[in-house]
Amino acid sequence: MSHDNLGFTSSTDALQDLKKSSSSKERHGYGSSEKSDGIYVLELEEKKKKNSNEQENDYDPYKYRVVEHPTTNAETMLHLLKGSLGTGILAMPRAFYNSGYIIGFVATIIIGFLCIYCMRILVRSEYELCKRKRVPSMTYPATAESALLEGPRCLRRFSKASIHIINTFLLIYQMGTCCVYIVFIAKNLQLGLDTFVKMELETYMAILLLPLIIVNYIRNLKFLAPFSTLANIIMFTGIAIMLYYIFREPLSFDNRVAFGNVTNFPLFFGTVLFALEAIGVIMPLENEMKTPKYFMKPFGVLNVAMSIIVAMYTALGFFGYIRYGEKIEGSITLNLPDEKLGIAVQILLAIAIFFTHPIQCYVAIDIVWNEYISQYLEKYRFKLLCEYVIRTVIILITFALAISIPELDLFISLFGALCLSGLGLAFPAIIQLCTFWKVMGPNERKIMVAKNMCLILIGALGLVVGTYTSLHGIISKFS
Repeated sequence: MSHDNLGFTSSTDALQDLKKSSSSKERHGYGSSEKSDGIYVLELEEKKKKNSNEQENDYDPYKYRVVEHPTTNAETMLHLLKGSLGTGILAMPRAFYNSGYIIGFVATIIIGFLCIYCMRILVRSEYELCKRKRVPSMTYPATAESALLEGPRCLRRFSKASIHIINTFLLIYQMGTCCVYIVFIAKNLQLGLDTFVKMELETYMAILLLPLIIVNYIRNLKFLAPFSTLANIIMFTGIAIMLYYIFREPLSFDNRVAFGNVTNFPLFFGTVLFALEAIGVIMPLENEMKTPKYFMKPFGVLNVAMSIIVAMYTALGFFGYIRYGEKIEGSITLNLPDEKLGIAVQILLAIAIFFTHPIQCYVAIDIVWNEYISQYLEKYRFKLLCEYVIRTVIILITFALAISIPELDLFISLFGALCLSGLGLAFPAIIQLCTFWKVMGPNERKIMVAKNMCLILIGALGLVVGTYTSLHGIISKFS
């Protein structure tokens, strides 16, 4: 929006007015005839900049958001809880096995705090950038691009590339999650149905392939909503039954490691990030709220929901490891006893994750299709056919990875370290630093640079070391 449209006069007209008024000011004893025309122009520009900043500060993105079906605070909290309860929480006892129960307990809380903090600075940065650009909301990639354009000169050249970098990380993470889901479903079905039929794990995966392709042909997630609700009910019920098995008999700390091997800590780090991190859904959830200002309050939706999630994950990881010790599997469901109730939980959770799979895969399909391919096929009649081909190819890729490396715990750690170290820790720190770079004072800037560089280093270290350790474990399994 130009200054003329905002009601400002041009610099030339204003200068003429100032010239006329200067003699009047001198006659009345104020103003100075010594002031040059150039100084008046500078004063006018400063005034215009001040007015522009005031108008920018007056813009509240929350007031301009048009949401067809806005969610209440309680609904948003429930969505956040549901979005975080997946295979990750079932892998937490294995994570504690890699770290030791004391290190695991403390480190899970610390990592949870870092995740919440990074979610908060990402949402705050989005809000600030929306005010400046006078738009109601932004996506994660759009926020990154806008932030880098506001940051130090050396980073501005990466603004366009940041969109593709974040999309790539999101794509790898979502496809990795789909791989984890395929392995989880197959392993739980194999264990649950073992008393009825004997089949190899690869056979179960092969049987799953066609149903997974068909369910991912559903283009409208509205039709999956009832199945998603059922899946969430099953998940909560399954966790409750697992807690029953954990506490059915007295717990013992005998032969339980308090401080694990330091070389296994990257596996713990990757698993906890995979389990806790919900950075991909935070901005969409906040953008869909009826009262988004309550999302970030001290006792608002984000803090309360994530505190519950961290507490649940810490508790299940700690007590799950204490119950099963070194026998703990990549998913605690695989440790359930060969009883009717245990078998029922394994089969039901496999079904629940089956219907959650297309929701996870939807994000990957959306990135590949809507961001990069569909725009080139607008003129062609076979556009819809191409979309189904893309959907099929994505499922086949995740299936090929899952059947090649059916190691649930290593898969979870790999994709947690590879993708979420960047998406959940490093990128939000960079975005915040760039967003407020121009408006910070020298001391504020030093503090923020120091703080955010720590987050970036933690993210980078987790990405490199965690990915290497996970890949090394995968290679060792098959060498």
